[in-house]
Amino acid sequence: MQSVAHSGSLVSLVVVMVFATIWPSAESYQVDKYSLLMPNVRPKKMDLYLCTPIRIDPSKSYFIVGFEPKAHGHTSHHMLLYGCSEPGSEDPVWNCGEMQMASSKHKSYMHSNPCKSGSNIMYAWARDAPTLKLPNGVGFKVGGDSQINYLVLQVHYHRMFKDDETDNSGIYLHYTEQQLDKQAGVYLLATNGRIPPNAIEHMETSCPLYEIGKVIHPFAYRVHTHELGKVVAGYRVKNINKDVQKWDLLGKRDPMTPQMFYPIENNITVESGDILAARCTMESRRDTVTKIGATSDDEMCNFYVMYWVEGTEPLEQQLCVSEGFPRYYWDSDPYLTNIPDEEASIL
Repeated sequence: MQSVAHSGSLVSLVVVMVFATIWPSAESYQVDKYSLLMPNVRPKKMDLYLCTPIRIDPSKSYFIVGFEPKAHGHTSHHMLLYGCSEPGSEDPVWNCGEMQMASSKHKSYMHSNPCKSGSNIMYAWARDAPTLKLPNGVGFKVGGDSQINYLVLQVHYHRMFKDDETDNSGIYLHYTEQQLDKQAGVYLLATNGRIPPNAIEHMETSCPLYEIGKVIHPFAYRVHTHELGKVVAGYRVKNINKDVQKWDLLGKRDPMTPQMFYPIENNITVESGDILAARCTMESRRDTVTKIGATSDDEMCNFYVMYWVEGTEPLEQQLCVSEGFPRYYWDSDPYLTNIPDEEASIL
């Protein structure tokens, strides 16, 4: 891999990473480690999203097989790792949060999206989640003939730093140069909408997968809400006949536990015509409406599915977002039947 010069422009460099074999293990290939860390940033406002990139050597392909977080919940609300065709900025660090958040009087960093083109979410971390290791023989393909030319780390800082504080949170990427047949991908189910005051509400989404032309093998899931989340559940929905659907649980979790990727215990595949669906059960004791948004005071309803495909590329579509309450419910969706209403909201 190649690094990015922190001088305001992206340049190709000689490899500067230190190789460290971390698993001699069950893999039949060498696994090395690369540090993708924030370059000692100093957030000057609450709920600041910062991004930093690395450029990947275009002459060869790499497969990322593990993610080792270097972060703590008291500093970082969450982190995302994006694969990009082009990064959102040529700066070494930039503000990559919502535009309204970027318009603050604190303009230490220029604003742009994480990716200018070819955006793929590859990994997510929150609530002191531990290292994630992918199944043997599975990896995220980057560099070479893939569409991922850059990796961009996004960190959401939920507090303002003191003048003498800096941060280098990030991710140690475990990777191999061995070519792997099973390519990993991530599919994100999310909602918009709002949660009424002093109420229990279901934020729901469903995502039909039409003519995908490949078999998806989900192997891990991750849930994410802020403070109002009680239960998050995700399903593979398969049409048995015209009037009957089978709902198979991918995963269900209390989002207040470490927000890591957990293994999908059932041997489930997803094929053309199947539906992915998710529900976040929210409980608000606030006297005001809580909207879905990017700050710590807002809410989020996210269900991530990590999967692999064999001998082909991952899905082009990686994100499905519903309008959420009050505009979208599973009950109002004409394409859903046999809804596991009670099961989806209890642990």
